[in-house]
Amino acid sequence: MKKKVPRFKTDQEAEQFLNRDLTDYLNLKQFTSVTFELLPKTKQVNLRFSEPLLNAVRQRAAQEGISYQKFIRRAVEGSLRN
Repeated sequence: MKKKVPRFKTDQEAEQFLNRDLTDYLNLKQFTSVTFELLPKTKQVNLRFSEPLLNAVRQRAAQEGISYQKFIRRAVEGSLRN
């Protein structure tokens, strides 16, 4: 069983806590992957979707916790990877 993170009274106590091995406090099953979008988005594209397709995209994006625009961008980027 993982240990619970204690409550801290000061920032200094929290800082000291973070300077140790935190393995016993982490649940790796709760981790999710993170991607960073470093390039600015300067160009705009207009696409037409059928209503059912757009609803499916929005639903899937909501399940992943991202906007549907970001979901579409990821799908395009993923299709270009080799």
